[in-house]
Amino acid sequence: MICYIDAFSGLAGDMLVAALADAGADRDAITRALQSLATEGAFTWEPVKRRGMAAAKFRVTVTETPKHRHLSGILKMIAAANLPESVKAASGRVFQALGEAEAHAHGVPIEKVHFHEVGAVDSICDIVGICMALHLLNVDKIYCSAINVGSGTVNTEHGVLPVPAPATARLLEGKPIYARGPALELTTPTGAAIVAALADGFGAMPAMSIQSIGYGAGDHDFKEHANIVRVMIGEANSAPETTTVSVIEANIDDASPQIIAWATEKLLEAGALDVLVVPAQMKKNRPGVILQVIAAPEQREELIALILRETTTLGVRFHAAERRVQFRGWVEVTTPHGMVRMKTSPSGAAPEYEDARAIAAATGLPLKQILAEATHEYLKTR
Repeated sequence: MICYIDAFSGLAGDMLVAALADAGADRDAITRALQSLATEGAFTWEPVKRRGMAAAKFRVTVTETPKHRHLSGILKMIAAANLPESVKAASGRVFQALGEAEAHAHGVPIEKVHFHEVGAVDSICDIVGICMALHLLNVDKIYCSAINVGSGTVNTEHGVLPVPAPATARLLEGKPIYARGPALELTTPTGAAIVAALADGFGAMPAMSIQSIGYGAGDHDFKEHANIVRVMIGEANSAPETTTVSVIEANIDDASPQIIAWATEKLLEAGALDVLVVPAQMKKNRPGVILQVIAAPEQREELIALILRETTTLGVRFHAAERRVQFRGWVEVTTPHGMVRMKTSPSGAAPEYEDARAIAAATGLPLKQILAEATHEYLKTR
């Protein structure tokens, strides 16, 4: 079972609890789980609207000022609660990620971190409530869209800080983020910690059959967009997958073939999904190439820096694109000369080049023979 989080208006703990409950997680079961934490907090659920969109709102009410807590104390509180072991483990991973981010932001050991806003009762309940809701929905995999973090500044117990706050920025390193809408904090450290610790991937929605959808509301009702987070719960399927990629291009007419070949190798080693070198006639009738790189959005800046460093180009262009990808799998076949992996899809199968190449190099046999033998062995099993 998959949970896809659409964080177009950012991500906060209370929003995600509400969205998961709206998608079908038993609210009474979540409330009972939170009551077992013995925080003395009160929990309410209510229907609201944000820019005309119906959503759920989750609130935690605390009668006294929450104490500052250390990570060890929070983990003990979770361990003592009446929660499934998987919920305790997931909650612990979230707080561990959060503690490490706070420790890095403040330059102190994790044992010395004081969880100010994050250690408050409502944040503890948000994190445990989310993990409990995911358990109730039988979620196995979590994926998240690119995250709207907001902009401007935020008031904290450490004073005014830029958005995203240091801990939030640390947690979202390497994840696709952007800023759109009002100059406010849209993604909190709690929300960032949830996806940093639990998400299996970021970007476009994976191939899935949707079974339920939930909407969780934030406190503000913005004019620019509905202040909600959407979750979609469903089963994975083998339908062709549509994914968002970044396409990076550079026109090069003053580099030797050796430089182009080297850059191509380095780009693939760095994680580019594909690299193309297309012959082109440049200005002033100079022959050149168009270097085109297809990459995951979160790798775009890293690969642009590599292109600028390893080639002679003075600039690149890039744009977002979608690609449709069939389900892929791997099957091993044994040829008379060794094992070769076959990459499979609904439209057929092909031998893995590197496996066949290694056998050809070791045996002195023609590569085409190894490829043919692998295909023959695969077809014998169909």
